[in-house]
Amino acid sequence: MKYSELSINEVKEYLRIDDDSEDNTLNIILLASKSFVKGYTGLSLDQLDQYDDLSIVILVLCAEMYDNRQFTVDKANISPVILIILNLYSINLL
Repeated sequence: MKYSELSINEVKEYLRIDDDSEDNTLNIILLASKSFVKGYTGLSLDQLDQYDDLSIVILVLCAEMYDNRQFTVDKANISPVILIILNLYSINLL
């Protein structure tokens, strides 16, 4: 699935949420996760759409933010799997 196609429906499916009671929160979490990935990698929207595996990074970030309801954006606290995938595409490492 492409970065631009990832929606709240996929997030709800990934988190196994069946009702709409958390939709506002999930929308905010999804936007924050997408923004984090875009900012971390420095890729354009077109470039982000080229890498389907970034979708799992976004879903994992959504799950982490939803489960913890807080998330510190600090490299020391990011899952190693997420970092590996993000580093594959990051142009902001210099």
